[in-house]
Amino acid sequence: MPDSISALPSQASSNLSRPATSGQDARPYGTDRMPGYDQGRELSGALVLLMAAAAGLCVASIYYNQPMLGILARAFHAGQGEISLIPILTQAGYAAGLLLLTPLGDQLERRGLIVWSVGALAVALVLSGFAQGLWTLAAASLAVGALATVAQQIVPMAAQLAPDNQKGRVVGLVMAGLLSGILLSRTISGLVSEYASWRLLFWLAGGVCAALAAILAARLPVVRPATTITYPRLLLSLLQLFRAHGLLRRSGLVQGLLFSGFVSFWASLAFFLEQPPFRMGSSVAGALGVIGIVGVMAAPLAGRLADTWSGQDGNRRIIVLGAAAVTASFALFWAGRTSMAALVAGIILMDAGLQVAMVANQARVYALDAGARSRLNTVYMTMMFLGGALGTAIGAQAYAHFGWAGVCGFGAASSLLGFACEYLGGRA
Repeated sequence: MPDSISALPSQASSNLSRPATSGQDARPYGTDRMPGYDQGRELSGALVLLMAAAAGLCVASIYYNQPMLGILARAFHAGQGEISLIPILTQAGYAAGLLLLTPLGDQLERRGLIVWSVGALAVALVLSGFAQGLWTLAAASLAVGALATVAQQIVPMAAQLAPDNQKGRVVGLVMAGLLSGILLSRTISGLVSEYASWRLLFWLAGGVCAALAAILAARLPVVRPATTITYPRLLLSLLQLFRAHGLLRRSGLVQGLLFSGFVSFWASLAFFLEQPPFRMGSSVAGALGVIGIVGVMAAPLAGRLADTWSGQDGNRRIIVLGAAAVTASFALFWAGRTSMAALVAGIILMDAGLQVAMVANQARVYALDAGARSRLNTVYMTMMFLGGALGTAIGAQAYAHFGWAGVCGFGAASSLLGFACEYLGGRA
């Protein structure tokens, strides 16, 4: 399955491996690259699997708290509005880390940056487990979110190390690991927090990241920086990229709107399942995350569609289909609100639609400028996770005031807006 996930990235790999040479738009981002930094080499299967596992374990850190929100609310004697601050700050921290930390991958030696970031993430997770007050946990959650962006250092490192004829396959495998981490994190968190302790979950996660940092230090190769420009200029180039590429802005906006509804659903699901007619605990909310593995399987579908519908217009059609699927899922969540079968079907539809749209959006974003892939990814992912933070905040308030109808209404509205932005924007 992971090999087929790379179908779409491999289609674009020839474009991604060429330096940008298209006039003024390319000059701010490509002229400071250090010669020879992107030389591919043969990668062992073990090293690729290590990077895939590392990406998944790191990104999982920002989702551990979602299935346990009901447990955390009782532990800290907090209401739904107060406890929603935890996932909101985690998502906001991730967005801030994407904006401020991820561009460093172009400026610093990447192995050292990854190892130190994973080590710091381990400390933040352990501190989350020791939190005695809600505000202490909130601060630790903000740090966890920011440091978990190390996953976005691992993916471009894999692309940088791989030879041209393996880039698509390697990136596909690492992305499969990352997506699996997102989906399985809720299952692990739900089970451990309900049958053992939410504190134990954070301590275990911290210990795993500490061990991971040591393994990465021993196994990852040294990778020279991609640029010599200063950190302020590095950040300024993000704004230049944002202003220069309308397609980048639209891709980030559309994916942010879809992701907004997605995270509002998962952040509210534990509360919804505790109510009649289900009366189920956080372990069930977490277990439902396994169903989302179908979303990983949807990525190869996007690749096959891209082979049939080539070019930017083909990507646009794929994104429109994905957005339509996400919108339909929220209609199903509301129509089948008393049925577990409808809930399961809606999760499959929502996760598949989100992943299909993400694969197509990333493909067209990476193809904009081969000399600025890290920074293009920074802008795109920052917009996406800002949408996630906003969706967590609005979804929590929607559930607090209007219950499950509010969550379904908000998710349907945000994904429908994403559909309209892509459909109408692509035709303009």
